[in-house]
Amino acid sequence: MADSRPSALARFLLLLFRVVFTFFAIGTTVFIFSNSLEIGAVSSLRSQEVTALLNRYLSPVGLSLTEAVVRKLAHFAEYALLAFWFTLCLRVYTRHYIRHISWPLFLVLLVANMDETLQTYVANRSGSVRDVWIDFGGGVTGVLAALVLIMLLGGFWRLLGFGRHREQ
Repeated sequence: MADSRPSALARFLLLLFRVVFTFFAIGTTVFIFSNSLEIGAVSSLRSQEVTALLNRYLSPVGLSLTEAVVRKLAHFAEYALLAFWFTLCLRVYTRHYIRHISWPLFLVLLVANMDETLQTYVANRSGSVRDVWIDFGGGVTGVLAALVLIMLLGGFWRLLGFGRHREQ
């Protein structure tokens, strides 16, 4: 009968992944809220700088972006990343991540609503329901990206002892 417990290496890696993924999920949330706390003029200036940088790279191929599009893409990307980390956290804290896949989506929606509400208290900023929908769309994309990664790495993780531990 084979030992069905994970190896010491697997336990160490699981702990490491829990710490790292949780750190990045919290860090991304802090990054989102810190952007929301910037006054309107500072936020607009940063958006203009990013827009100019992107347009510098896009202009050789005949493309350009407006500041509004860049701001919406930033919302989408931030929340895709947040959902990605939340989903990876879910995976390393439970084997039943598909059963609980609504958790990262709920957390993304919670953070998005808190983010937009927070902006209503900052000078020259306003909250937007449209931004919550964009944020949630990014969240769904981040969850899907994390699930694809989990499926691709699933065989490797099982090899390290993260899969189901059955007696042989």
